[in-house]
Amino acid sequence: MSDPTEANGTAGTGGAAEPAQPASGGAGERHVRVVLVDDHRMFRTGVQAEIGQTAQTGVEVVGEAADVDQAVTVITATRPEVVLLDVHLPGGGGVEVLRRCAPLMSDAEQPVRFLALSVSDAAEDVIGVIRGGARGYVTKTITGTDLVNSVFRVQEGDAVFSPRLAGFVLDAFASTDAPPVDEDLDRLTQREREVLRLIARGYAYKEIAKQLYISVKTVESHVSAVLRKLQLSNRHELTRWATARRLV
Repeated sequence: MSDPTEANGTAGTGGAAEPAQPASGGAGERHVRVVLVDDHRMFRTGVQAEIGQTAQTGVEVVGEAADVDQAVTVITATRPEVVLLDVHLPGGGGVEVLRRCAPLMSDAEQPVRFLALSVSDAAEDVIGVIRGGARGYVTKTITGTDLVNSVFRVQEGDAVFSPRLAGFVLDAFASTDAPPVDEDLDRLTQREREVLRLIARGYAYKEIAKQLYISVKTVESHVSAVLRKLQLSNRHELTRWATARRLV
């Protein structure tokens, strides 16, 4: 495999010991060029190790990026068939990448297709990137084999979703009414919303840190910011607040 173009360093080889295998046959039967976009280098390295063994999986990782500007640059330069796109990125998030890459998505001869790959399973995140043009949305709990197969399905033009997420999209596009604006929720950053949901689901700080690839101290800082912005006193009040808004 040729060295991938990357805007934020060289991909490592860590991650799972055994690379993911395609559902049928070997790489000689199918091949797809992929760019990884995620602001966590450790996660990109793990995905590269899991699915990027081209001879076994048929997936060739041709580039990586850690923020919006890098993503647009690498995607434009490499013209991959599929982009694995994180939703929350420095510089405007995955929706901004989609907006700036709209001409590439609409290219009739060589379209670039996007598959969101995120820790978030929030309805607004799913709907936002699908409205932006992504072909699907899977969470980071997906297995390597399923991710490989999802990438090939998106390459072929299919829509791919993790279980239950498709319902968010169907509900959103079936409704002609715009969703109500929650001013309290709008005060929170995307990362604070992620921490909020995990806290409300009963995750410990260490578990949240592992899930989001951040430090425990950073989790504590986000929780303090959420409590301050929402004028709440503790995580129990925070859980009730999130449950009342069906964010859990």
